[in-house]
Amino acid sequence: MAVSLSEMRDYLWQARGLGIGRRLLSELEERAAGHGAQAVRLETNRSLAEAISLYRSAGYVEVAPFNDEPYAHHWFEKQIRG
Repeated sequence: MAVSLSEMRDYLWQARGLGIGRRLLSELEERAAGHGAQAVRLETNRSLAEAISLYRSAGYVEVAPFNDEPYAHHWFEKQIRG
């Protein structure tokens, strides 16, 4: 049984507020550190207020643009290794 894009959006909408994004972000940081990264960089669109809030609350700081992504309005970085 195939799941349509609209059905997937419904599932994702129902999962909001369960901490899945924070867990994914934590896993990303752990894997990046495991590969020797000293920092994680993320960018996002200004319309994604929840993502911006998540990144800030997880310790990411806003930095100067580090790429030319045309749909990004905010760039973040977090040091993960001392």
